[in-house]
Amino acid sequence: MSRAWQIDAFGLEHLEMTEHQPAIPRRGEVRVRLRACALNYRDVLLIRGEYDPRLSLPIVPLSDGVGEVVELGEDVTDLEIGDRVAGCFAPEWMDGSPSKEALRATRGGPLQGMLCEEIVGDANGFVKVPEHLNDEQAAALPCAAVTAWSALRGVAAGERVLTQGTGGVSIFALQLAKAMGANVVITSSSEAKLERARELGADVTIDYVKEPRWGKRVAELGGADRIIELGGADTLDESLRAIRTGGTIALIGILGGAKTELMLTKIFMNAVTLRGILVGSRADFTDMNRAIEAAKIQPVVDRVFEFEEAPAAFEYLLRGAHFGKVCIRC
Repeated sequence: MSRAWQIDAFGLEHLEMTEHQPAIPRRGEVRVRLRACALNYRDVLLIRGEYDPRLSLPIVPLSDGVGEVVELGEDVTDLEIGDRVAGCFAPEWMDGSPSKEALRATRGGPLQGMLCEEIVGDANGFVKVPEHLNDEQAAALPCAAVTAWSALRGVAAGERVLTQGTGGVSIFALQLAKAMGANVVITSSSEAKLERARELGADVTIDYVKEPRWGKRVAELGGADRIIELGGADTLDESLRAIRTGGTIALIGILGGAKTELMLTKIFMNAVTLRGILVGSRADFTDMNRAIEAAKIQPVVDRVFEFEEAPAAFEYLLRGAHFGKVCIRC
């Protein structure tokens, strides 16, 4: 028997451990024994019913996990038993622009997620992970790292990137942007976290509590070429103040709310590109892994919980004290 955490009703209080008989891989499928999982804020929204109130239950949550291939179905040629792999966030999105169908088929909802000991799925929905990473570091890649990679597409050496906060996406954006040769500005309300960001290479750090109009500060530096927008309603106005003429705002998160009023003139009169980001394709994942391998980037894992401690891991994530990723060891 194999264990998994699932919800049969919305709410973290309904997260419970279950057991089931592992499936046998069919043609083109693999069975993966999970070693580690990583949490994203999306997982919290999904469990609460705020991400998709019509989601079919019960469901195993979490989009991010890494494990070892332990069984192959017929006609699987790209993977072997013993390979260490991570699941793709949208396992049907192979490359290029996504279809609506591919974006509807995402792990942790509506597809069964990774908070389990074993999972069976199409071999094309998994990719090998960099060898220099431990399991928890590798588990952090599928959602947060690929999102940051997609948001940074086209950034050139010497350009200025601004990223908000010190959660998983933001820290990956800092590390990847520095590997690309960019100048990085990062915001936080914690001086201790800003100091850690400087240790990772941040060129400018801003305490947004002490400087609530941080957009003006960035504009005085010459503006940002690319902004990793995670706050949503609470921060988009400052991002529009901070972006240079012709720059790009990569809209990723809504931590500060999903609805806001905008002065549209700030967008079209400054030729600003506002681009929505929803993780990335399998090809994006493999391209990013090569870059992480080449630069020997070490993903930042804040804390690791045991499999039995999954509810506590979610509670810790919600406190917002983490720097980098929160993981669960399977």
